[in-house]
Amino acid sequence: MSNYRRKTPGNNPASMRPAARLICGILARNQDLLQQAENLLTAEFGPIILRSEVIPWNFSRYYEPEMGPNLLRGWVCHQPLVPAEKLPGFKKTAIALEQKMLDPQGNRQVNLDPGILTLFNLVLATTKGYTHRIYLGDGIYAELTLIYHKGSFLPLDWTYPDYRTETCLKFLAACRASLLAARSTA
Repeated sequence: MSNYRRKTPGNNPASMRPAARLICGILARNQDLLQQAENLLTAEFGPIILRSEVIPWNFSRYYEPEMGPNLLRGWVCHQPLVPAEKLPGFKKTAIALEQKMLDPQGNRQVNLDPGILTLFNLVLATTKGYTHRIYLGDGIYAELTLIYHKGSFLPLDWTYPDYRTETCLKFLAACRASLLAARSTA
């Protein structure tokens, strides 16, 4: 008989939950709105311990009708380690924060993309279903966006172009290092 399912302290499912970092991509009309979004994210999710460089978001015109041209993209990483299964709740909170920042015409001024960074991957939350996304319930899908393999994050066929940039990959590597350090002291 296999020992695979025997409950011991080492294989207790509750103790095997991977600790993760909550990261959030921020797409904003300008630097001031990006900062306002960071302030709201900090109030909801805790201190920000890492920030990426801010880059121009010129990968498509998808958001232009609602948010305008010349958007900026940045990413932040929050301090508290989080359970990965909380991803749907993080997305719902992010949507509520976007609603707090609507312009007078009711258009979004920021787009917030929360994700869970583990030692193995980055999973983003979205409200849009597609062939490679897994429905988590309550209108939220999970998308495996990047995998960590042989010392670096690797994009998949469907990985968004901004998540393939050197800026993003460098930021995520720093987030992963902070996760490793936090796990070793826990």
